This record gives sequence, structure tokens and C-alpha cells, in this order.
Amino acid sequence: MPSPVDPKKNLTPVGPAVRIAKPAVTKPVPGAPVATTRLNKRMAELGLCSRREADDWIARGWVRVNGQPAVMGQPVALDARIDIDRQAEQQQRQQVTILINKPVGYVSAQAEDGHEPAVVLLQPHNRWRECNSRMRWGHEQLRGLAPAGRLDIDSIGLLVLTQDGRVARQLIGEDSAIEKEYLVRVSYGAEAFNVQAAFPAEKLKLLCHGLSLDGQALRPAQVSWQNPEQLRFVLREGKKRQIRRMCEQVGLFVTGLKRVRIGNVNLGHLPVGQWRYLAPHEHF
Repeated sequence: MPSPVDPKKNLTPVGPAVRIAKPAVTKPVPGAPVATTRLNKRMAELGLCSRREADDWIARGWVRVNGQPAVMGQPVALDARIDIDRQAEQQQRQQVTILINKPVGYVSAQAEDGHEPAVVLLQPHNRWRECNSRMRWGHEQLRGLAPAGRLDIDSIGLLVLTQDGRVARQLIGEDSAIEKEYLVRVSYGAEAFNVQAAFPAEKLKLLCHGLSLDGQALRPAQVSWQNPEQLRFVLREGKKRQIRRMCEQVGLFVTGLKRVRIGNVNLGHLPVGQWRYLAPHEHF
């Protein structure tokens, strides 16, 4: 059992200052019921941690609400004061986020159909020599490390693996709108070289907006020619095999796909099959 938390020691207040970027809380109407939400959800909304992480902190006695020890699943008002123990902050600072240039033939998450997950490449000898992080590799960094988004087995490029629930929520949360940029080599019927000249302009417009997958309209995308055989896609969503399926709908066949950017983080010169730590100054 976790030891009792001293309310006057090791607590970091998380009050209105943290919620500056959030919608203003309206004053309740006298006599009207006070709007509440589950504590773990509220902590995630404030960007403190993921819901799973919040539950772990609550179980450890690291969270107080309006000065009282938090209880798992408790509802809280939107203006409730949430205090976090410094131990939670220390634990969070030790969490790693890793960028890997995933090769063809590796899956993003769990092994399937005989194919290994990209996490098996996270070995000291595969660390990029130009990674300038002071972080030292340790096998404990594999604990809880999970992909924040998928990348198909036959695609290469930037894949994010993280222990940090805040990063995962930012990249794959329900309300995520982080841009993801891809370079996509295509053919059009028998044309594999000057595809740009053969491909109708109205179909390019469809790729940008107007297609649906799985019965749902896709968000607008930025699609343009990078060169006569290659398209540049910028998406704000990530349905399964989305780009390949979009291309199929307009008669294009994808012969190569590479993710080169997620938000503000670029793949850069990271070699295929190698990895590096997300630097402290980098933010998606």
C-alpha cells in the first residue's frame, strides 16, 4: 500500500495557471447542477498525463482534489483544484519518446504473421550515431513503450514509440489533428514514370477532399506532386492503410510510401532501421 501523502509536502499545485489554454469555465447558475467529469479524464484534458497514468497516480496516492486525497473514478467539477505529488513529476521526466525509421517488413505494434515489431530494433548498436541526447539506453525503457500511431508493414519512415501518455494522446487521441506528411511513389495504369502528366487534375482534387473510407468522409488533405512519379500527402487523421486506399479509389497504385514528418518533428537524415531519442527541445 502506498504511504499516506503529506498534504503540505511534495505537492505541485495544478490550478488555473495550467488551464490558461483551456476554454474558460462559466460561472454556475444558482440552483443548477454543477457539471462534473471523471478525474482521470479531467487530468488528461489539462495535459497532465494520460487517463491510464492518472489512474496509476491516483492509486499511488499522488493526487489530491481540493486538498483531499483523490479516489479512483471520482467526479470533479471543472474548476476543481488538482494537486500532483512531485514523485509523479519525477516519474514522468524519466519517460522516453523514441523516433525510429521503420524499415519495410516490420509491423508497428505486436508481432503478426511471422513479422517482428519495430521495437525489436531498439538495441544500443542501432542507435543513430548523431543522436545527441544525454539519455543512456536501458532495458527499463522498453517497459510500457508503445507506438503512437501505425505505419504499414510495407511502408517506411518515421514511427514514434513512447512511454509518455501525453505524447500518445497528442498524436493519436480522439481530438488529435497533428499533421503527418508522406512521400508516396505511384503508378497510373501502365504509366510509372511521368504519372503527373497522365493523371487527371480532377482526381487530384478528389484526393484533397471528397473521398470516404469505411462509410465516413475523410478530412481535407493536402496532396500535391513532389515530382512526376511521387505525391506529397499531408493528413490530419490516420485510418488503416488510408493513403493506399485513397489512391486505389482514383486509379493510382502505390509502389512506395515513406512518412517524413509528424507535427513539427521531421525524419531528417535518420537512417532506415536506426533510432534516436526525441530531444528535450522538440515538440510535436
